[in-house]
Parts: sequence; structure tokens; C-alpha cells
Amino acid sequence: MSPRLRVVLLAGSFAVLAVPAWRTMQALPRFGHHALPYGDAINAAAPKQRHVTNMVSAVNFDYRGVDTLGEETMLLAAVTGTAVLLRGQREGGERDRLGPPRPHGGRSEAIVLASRIAAPFTFLFGLYVALHAMVTPGGGFQGGLVMATALLWVFLGDGHLAWGRLVRTGWVDACEGMGVAAYAAAGLGTMLAGGAFLQNVLPRGALKSMLSGGLMQVLNAAVALAVVAGFLTLFVEFLKETAGLQGETE
Repeated sequence: MSPRLRVVLLAGSFAVLAVPAWRTMQALPRFGHHALPYGDAINAAAPKQRHVTNMVSAVNFDYRGVDTLGEETMLLAAVTGTAVLLRGQREGGERDRLGPPRPHGGRSEAIVLASRIAAPFTFLFGLYVALHAMVTPGGGFQGGLVMATALLWVFLGDGHLAWGRLVRTGWVDACEGMGVAAYAAAGLGTMLAGGAFLQNVLPRGALKSMLSGGLMQVLNAAVALAVVAGFLTLFVEFLKETAGLQGETE
């Protein structure tokens, strides 16, 4: 396809979408206009029914808990597909087509020191975000990503070999599956106890307490485990590609 034809197709797409896009924007509520009845209902119900003050967690892990299980399954499928693709390329010799390894200039002592200091603090902050999902903005999704990102400091400061000694692929793969399985098992457990799927049957604790929310605590922990392991799996695969390009050995 020629560049000129691509421009024509792009202009045609804009012309077709211009009218519906304009009508959609005109139908949006005016700035400052409050039209959120679902949010108002959750804000009124969740503190009394689930003893939590983070409404996002209440929706994700209770009122819309089944949808979150679907999201976790999609994350598992996406990470698995990416890992299978990258591992297959390496085992099939695709890396040889990338050319000679790139030169590696080493790391400065300042970067190594900063990375070693930042890694534990970043991990602790991610753990804090995950543990306080019921009382402050955050939760297993956000905290899990921060905790996984914290381990990238190890790669930045000490290289791929140190990262490989710290992060074991087999354990990471197992933890990702365990996180999703634990979420589903929690729902099946409530059914075995005579309730509905993911019904909040555990003690809900005190309002504004870190341990409030009942079953939501279990689901939040399962999500945190799945997100940490899922992103670590991606990091492992991408960093292995980087290690191959830089000529590092595992």
C-alpha cells in the first residue's frame, strides 16, 4: 500500500467518523454536571454493607467480582501467549537473525547504588498500596505492578545475571496461575458453603480498618499475586531478549 493511499484512507476514516464523534461529544454531560447514579449508590452502600472506604475495591472485589475474575483470566492468557511466543523464538533460533550483540558499556557506581537503595523501598511501597486496598486508593492491581516494577531495579543496578538468580521462571509461572486459581477457588468455596459465587461470607471487620472487607481481602491478595507474577513473567522474557542482544549469558 502506497503512502498516498494510506493518507486517503485515513482522511476517509476521519470523514466517516466525524459526524458520530461530534454527536457523541454533544451528548456528554456538561462539565461539572453530576450524573453518576451508580457511583452514588456504591458510595452509600459499600461503607455499611462491606465496611470499606475504597469504593473502587468494593466494586472490583465484591459488587463486580465476577468481572474481575474475567480480567484476571485475560491477563493470564495474554502473559502466557507472550511468553510462549518469545520462548518459541529463542528456542527456534530466531535470535540469530537479530545481528551481532550490542556492546555493553557497564554500569556506573552511582546507578548501582541508587538501584540497590530504590529496590526495597519501591517494593515496600507496592506492598503498602496492596495491603491498604480497603481504606485508601490502591489494591492488588496497582500494588502488584509496583512490586513487580521494583525488581527491575535489580536488573538496572546489577544486570541480568543477578536478576536471573533472584527471579526463577518456574516459580513465577506457578505463582501467576496460583493467583488466578485462588480467586476462582474463593468463589467456589462460597458456593460449597451454601452461598452464591463470590458471596462475601467472611467477617467484614471494622470500618476504616486495613483488615476490613471480609472476602475482599482474599480476592485482593489473589489479584496482587497474579499481577506480580504476570508482570514478572513479561519482564523475564523481555529481559532475556535484551540479554541475548547484549551478549550476556544466563
